[in-house]
Parts: sequence; structure tokens; C-alpha cells
Amino acid sequence: MNFDLYIWMAYLLSAVLFILGLKQLSSPETARRGNRVAAVGMLLAVVATLLDRQIIDFTWILIGLVTGSLIGAIMARTVKMTAMPQMVAVFNGFGGGASGLVAAAEYVRHMGSPEPLATDLGVSIMAGTLIGGVTLSGSFVAFGKLQGIAEKAATYPLQKTFNFLLAAATVAAAVYLIISPVDTNGYVILAGLALLLGVLVVIPIGGADMPVVVALLNSYSGLAASAAGFVLSNNALIISGALVGASGLILTNIMCRAMNRSLANVLFGAFGAGAVAGPAAGAEEGEQVANPIDAEDCAMMLAYARSVVFVPGYGLAVAQAQHRLRELADLLESRGVDVKYAIHPVAGRMPGHMNVLLAEANVPYTELYEIDDINPDIANVDVAVVVGANDVVNPAARDDPNSDIAGMPIVEVDKAHHCVVLKRSLNPGFAGIQNQLFFLPNTRMLFGSAEKTIADLVHEVKAL
Repeated sequence: MNFDLYIWMAYLLSAVLFILGLKQLSSPETARRGNRVAAVGMLLAVVATLLDRQIIDFTWILIGLVTGSLIGAIMARTVKMTAMPQMVAVFNGFGGGASGLVAAAEYVRHMGSPEPLATDLGVSIMAGTLIGGVTLSGSFVAFGKLQGIAEKAATYPLQKTFNFLLAAATVAAAVYLIISPVDTNGYVILAGLALLLGVLVVIPIGGADMPVVVALLNSYSGLAASAAGFVLSNNALIISGALVGASGLILTNIMCRAMNRSLANVLFGAFGAGAVAGPAAGAEEGEQVANPIDAEDCAMMLAYARSVVFVPGYGLAVAQAQHRLRELADLLESRGVDVKYAIHPVAGRMPGHMNVLLAEANVPYTELYEIDDINPDIANVDVAVVVGANDVVNPAARDDPNSDIAGMPIVEVDKAHHCVVLKRSLNPGFAGIQNQLFFLPNTRMLFGSAEKTIADLVHEVKAL
């Protein structure tokens, strides 16, 4: 058995581990194990690549390994759960940037070679440069929106036309360089156009659509990595990149379906560009008045209910109240209350955000329910408690065909016997439209930070 065969077997095993890990990521219960399995596969692929390439000097490789490991460990320990979407966006950007740098390095290396650049290699280099550049700049714009630096959609006249022409020019530059690869200035122009395109594609997208954008950019980073794999003739990189690219596109499609919107509408609709403030607590909106409730009365309602469904949203993550919520749920369960959590696919600011948030608080996976599973039974629920969610529980999505979110699947908390909304104010969510749930006769508003209001509820339930 020769050395090359061992390398191929290592790559094959890595690919199998990637697929198994990805499969396990589809369920919150197995996601952590899947992450570890895929990480082992990547470690095996890296070791096999280093041995296969017969590296003469490992100095810079070790420096990069130690530096990257330290940065990753520090970020994993210090980044708050509310900032997890931002970190994912940054990771997507780094992945695209790394693939772009690989393509650029190979381009420079071949420019110094007397042999002409093969067409297939040229296609891979230009694809890696284009996709990597778009992913790098677009991901950091997404980071800015998630961080609240520039959350609103930014639009200007003829924006779609200009973006189309810019995209066409970028593709044309890539095709030209495949035909005439010796034009170094042209390559610099291609990289610049790709970076600019990434910025201009993401800035007109509002904060409401960031879960879709994060999933799409994750797909781009995978495609860029796969292109880098073709550049380097590395099968493990090709396979892992293709898996990330395909799974990212599937997840993007799931996110779009969860909002009942097309990907084109997300990318070009500038959704959430004009958010407006809602009325203050108790204020009238026409004939509508929100009905407040205090912690004592809410605790009484919860403690003597037969069933309670919690619906978490981004406000829960902002308040870092997931542990308090778990404490409240444990108290209710100790009193014989049936407790469940309804998870909407686009609640939060990245796909699976609420699952990750509740997993951090060790909420049992068996208590997490998707909307298709919880909605048929929600009419029998005594109390639905909305914690920091907004658009994903807005009845207008179901009842108002003229609403901006018409057709978006929601958690139908308005059908529960009673609904309590924990929220700082009546301000609208990312979609920028008022939530009619707040004014329904069976809804009560418990105003304040989720961390404080849930702590008050825990105190009141213990006192009963």
C-alpha cells in the first residue's frame, strides 16, 4: 500500500465525517456531536494535506495554527450569545477572504511561470476571487447591520440597475481574465469590483432579512472554498466547500419559505427600510388599546395554568434572560404545568438562533417544538408567553393580505386562551409594522426588560 493511497483514504474518511456531521447538525439534540464529528474530519483533512504536500518549513504554518486557535478560543469564550450572529457573519467573511487569497496567490504564482494558465485553472481562480471577494465585503456589511451600526436598508435611485450592471461588469472581467490571464491590472480590477459588489448587494437589505443573508453568505463562503479546492487540486476542500455551499442554499430556501418570500424579494426588496415607532403602553391607536398586566397577576395566571407555551425572540437574547426563563419553566413544571417552547425558524438574527440560545440554558430538546408541530394544538394552550418576539407572532401575516408580511408562517399565539407579551414597549419589530396581537382582548402586555420581568415572575411564582 503506497503513501498516496493512505492520503486518499484519509480524504475519503474526512468526507464521510463531514457528511455525518452535517446530518447531525439538522437536529438540536445531535448538533453538538455533529459539530465535533465534522471538526475531527477537518483535522484529518488538514493533517493529510500537510503530509501530502511535503511541507519543507512548518514555521509559518505553526504560527498561523497557534494564532488562529488562540483567537478562536478567546472568541468562543467571550462572545455573548446576542453577538453570535455577528460572529457567524465574520466567520463567513473570513472564509470567503481566505479563499480569495488562495486564488490570488495561485494567480501570482502562475504569472511567474513560463507555462500558460490552463483554462480550467483560470476558471477556478477567477471564481474563487469573485465569490470570495463578494463574501468578504458582504459579510462585514452584514456584521454592521447585525451590530446595529447600519441596520436600516440603504437605497438610492436606480440601485437595482446599477447593481445589475456592476455584477455584469464583474463577470465580464472574470471571463476576460480567463481568456487573457496575463493582465495583472485586470485581476486587481476584478478583485475590487467583487468587493464593491458585495457591499452594494447587502446594504439595501434590512435587518429583518439578516437570517436569510447570513445563510446565503454562508453558502457563498462554501462555494468560494470549493473553488479554492479546485485551484489547489485538493479533494477534501472541494467536498467540504460543496457541502457548505449546498447546505447553505437549502437553509436559505428554508428561511425564505419561513417568511413566505422569494430570495429575489429578499435581495432586492429593501424590506424593513422604513420602520416606525409604535404607540406607548396604554396609548390608543384608533379604537385599539393595549392591556397591561403586572408580574403578580401574570405569575398567578402561569402558576395555575395547565399548559404554557413560551415563544422566544431576539429580545430574550438581548436581555440574556434564557437562564431565567429556564428557571421559570422549571418552577412551573414542578407545579404540574405542561411547558413547551415554540421555535420560529427566523426568530432572532440567524438561523437556529433560538435553539442555540435555549441550549445554552440547558432547556431539554424534547420541549422545543417547530411551528408546524405547535400550531395545531395551540388553541388548547392556557397561556402563550411571547418573550421578545414580534413579527413571528403577528396575526397580520395570516389575516391581512395587504400586510408586508402577508403569508409568512407565524406562531399562532393569538389562538391560545390567554397570551402574555413580555416586551419593552409597543414598538414594531424589524418589519416596521404594528403588531395587532398587542391589542387583542386575550392579550396582556408585561412591559420591561425580559431579564427583570422574568426574574419578577420567578419571585412571584415562588411566593405562591
